[in-house]
Amino acid sequence: MPTPPPTGPLVTRDTVATQLHRLGVEPGEILLVHSSLSSLGWVCGGPVAVVQGLLDALGPKGTLVVPTQTGDLSDPAVWGNPPVPEEWWERIRVAMPAYDPLVTPSRGVGVLPETVRTWPGARRSAHPQTSFAALGPRAAEIVDGHAPDCRLGERSPLARLESLGARVLLLGAGYDSCTSFHLAEYRIPSPLVKVGRPGPVGWEVVTEVSISSERFEELGYDFERDRPVVRGAVGAADARLFPVADAVAYAERWLALHRSREEELPLSGDPAPAGPGRRPRT
Repeated sequence: MPTPPPTGPLVTRDTVATQLHRLGVEPGEILLVHSSLSSLGWVCGGPVAVVQGLLDALGPKGTLVVPTQTGDLSDPAVWGNPPVPEEWWERIRVAMPAYDPLVTPSRGVGVLPETVRTWPGARRSAHPQTSFAALGPRAAEIVDGHAPDCRLGERSPLARLESLGARVLLLGAGYDSCTSFHLAEYRIPSPLVKVGRPGPVGWEVVTEVSISSERFEELGYDFERDRPVVRGAVGAADARLFPVADAVAYAERWLALHRSREEELPLSGDPAPAGPGRRPRT
């Protein structure tokens, strides 16, 4: 039986750039993009064409930033969907390769971030679980100096994006992918957790702020209701555009009101478990 033809819409590099400009993306700005390639339609050129369209919209003075997280570099004791046998845990901890920003692939954030990560001239931050990659003249300023014990807080690219006036583009992605909300978790009372991961000289355990995107869709609904969010479409994808600073400020108040201490506590020692087949939190 022949494969049915794609239903479209047909999306090209020019489509992406033109519709991003129509949405309000400005040449020269800094854009933190969370994306779903499949939501766009039939893309001629796939993720490469979308990245090219984003860069075209931003122009040579703009900077593109994406999450390139590696939540699978975590303690196998907290992996799920599926878990691994307990008798494997210690061997996995010993054998797991340490994070290398040049070669470690991103996981669970989609194909567009991985395309940006491997793009000529891309720079990537140093945190072994919650890195960001950037392309453009301000890339180094944004990603350099990401503290190894600060996933998404004041010493991460998120805080720099906030101070530089960057905006978030949700390109077919929901608010559950909005990493900017996590910065607010560092500014309200939040529990600390022990996080295991492979380090440069063997297995290490560090203390981190507990983070969770459990209620981010609800938070995003209220944020969009109460604050200016530009909405439009790129191909078939719903697109939303808003300042990082607005998202962080709103989330700081919202989380303080809506999240109880019981909700903040992680289910295990590692708040971002990710084994084979499991999508890590973003």
